[in-house]
Amino acid sequence: MTAQETTVETEAPAHGVTLTDSAASKAKTLLDQEGRDDMHLRIAVQPGGCAGLRYQLFFDERTLDGDAVRDFNGLDVVVDRMSAPYLQGAVIDFVDSIEKQGFTIDNPNAGGSCACGDSFH
Repeated sequence: MTAQETTVETEAPAHGVTLTDSAASKAKTLLDQEGRDDMHLRIAVQPGGCAGLRYQLFFDERTLDGDAVRDFNGLDVVVDRMSAPYLQGAVIDFVDSIEKQGFTIDNPNAGGSCACGDSFH
């Protein structure tokens, strides 16, 4: 009896972050303006800020071991495995109004935030 070799393809696990259509559209537009189709939007949580943890949103071409990925209309959104629990259920939006322009994060896991809104605990 010969043993059969099988190759199992594994997909990256999905994360619990949601991007609104507005946020996905704005991120794709920014990438298109730069002429980059080899990057994804990375969302991470890092120690720092006056409340203890801070968000980072940036375009990245790296893929890290343990990354979780979700596709939003052709835009891959990546969260590293250490940040995923802090971001579970978070919704990222893009606001363009007279008062404010930029990405916002509504995170149900944040117990509180600093006055400037850049960090949370």
